[in-house]
Amino acid sequence: MPVQIILDTNFLLIPGQFRVDIFSEILRICSFRYELCVLDSSVGELKGIIGSGKGADKASARLALQLINAKKLHILSPKTATFKNVDETILDLAAKNEAIAATQDKELRSKMRKLSAKVIVLKQKKYLELLE
Repeated sequence: MPVQIILDTNFLLIPGQFRVDIFSEILRICSFRYELCVLDSSVGELKGIIGSGKGADKASARLALQLINAKKLHILSPKTATFKNVDETILDLAAKNEAIAATQDKELRSKMRKLSAKVIVLKQKKYLELLE
């Protein structure tokens, strides 16, 4: 069964902000079967950025939504998500089924590390790294 890699909202903005192809980079660093996923609440956050954001943020969010559709990412709709924010939902999923989080959020990254969960991060605004 493939490992779920959950792309956080801020991670989905990387292609628009830093011109890094997160999909080819994930392929490069992950030598195992995986399924790229995004939370439905992340999709909502991106739509919110498009609605109220400015300039580059708005363009990055629009590109992120296009990539979600083009790459046919699996959209997760966990029942617990209605009571929690995106980060808490990702932590729950990682704790339960060993999902990998792809995030730029330092606080989420440190909480994932405390769970001994794997995290994918952007390094030097150029490439991705899998932290084990």
